[in-house]
Amino acid sequence: MRPSLKTSAVLLTLSLALSTGAVSAAPMVTSLNAGTAPQAASSSAAKTFTIELNGSAISGNGFQPSGANEPLIPLRIVAEALGFTVTWNTATKAVDLNKGNIFTTVKSGENRYAVNKMNTTLSTAPLTKENKLYVPASFVSKVLRQTISVEGQQIVIAPAVEHMKESGVITAINTDGKYPSVQIKGTGTSGIVLNVGEDTLFQMADGTNLTLADLQIGMTVEAEHAMFSTRSLPPQTPVYQITVQDTEKPAMLLGTEGTIESVTTSEDGTRMIRIKGTGLSETSQSEIVLRLSADTALVKETGEAVDAAAIVQGAKVIGFYGPMLTKSLPAIGTAWKVVVVTTQS
Repeated sequence: MRPSLKTSAVLLTLSLALSTGAVSAAPMVTSLNAGTAPQAASSSAAKTFTIELNGSAISGNGFQPSGANEPLIPLRIVAEALGFTVTWNTATKAVDLNKGNIFTTVKSGENRYAVNKMNTTLSTAPLTKENKLYVPASFVSKVLRQTISVEGQQIVIAPAVEHMKESGVITAINTDGKYPSVQIKGTGTSGIVLNVGEDTLFQMADGTNLTLADLQIGMTVEAEHAMFSTRSLPPQTPVYQITVQDTEKPAMLLGTEGTIESVTTSEDGTRMIRIKGTGLSETSQSEIVLRLSADTALVKETGEAVDAAAIVQGAKVIGFYGPMLTKSLPAIGTAWKVVVVTTQS
């Protein structure tokens, strides 16, 4: 061994011997579900915290190293106690958590938590101690969406209010890929996207069970979804239940969003509107003439009824209609529902 290397080795050994109980700056490799993650040693100055969930103590404690802003808690123990599935992702070398429509990823040493496609940061990065991955206590509230408080040297976790209700007309349905979704209350960057999970319930107002495949654009629904959403446009949020408010379930609907170019009245007294804009599906028309029958629903994006006086030339609308159309240009059909757009995209 060269003299310089030998001297360095001796100094390193002496340094480690003198720093027993202090947090090591050199990461060590350990495993979590057959994966690896940086290892951080504990601090002799760390405070220990017991953890209570729903009034009962759970195994495993939290700790707060000297200088830390908040306690750290064992991720697996707490997440599984809250009903989350915790798995090690070998490909990304990260821990994946999932419960219903909430999914997140945690990587040791990285202060970036991916929550339903949205990244957030907390007071500190996750760290590994004694083969356990620890996260800041605020992870429970800001990522797992539960209520948490620190009382003395006890961490108390309680279920939070998770759901809120919102009504709107469906403008888009995504059934492809890993994350199916339903958009309501607007198109493009307007409205809100409801991310569908395996536990999402679909039903009619009378309780009849449905599936995602039964939903169609144009339906008015009441969605029970999470209290939180992404900051994207449109915002996205997990949805727990979608209830169709329409009493009729049409076989197939097309939709055209645009401006009313003209309003006319036929010889038999039927009002007809000509919409020019964009089709909401591959088979929808970019320009369409729609008859307004006595059964045509006239509503806002939220599904609330509007007066027929709102159907005027120049109004922004979304017309929903069946596939039976004339072969004329533009095609003519009967409106099942017309949404009067009251918000700006």
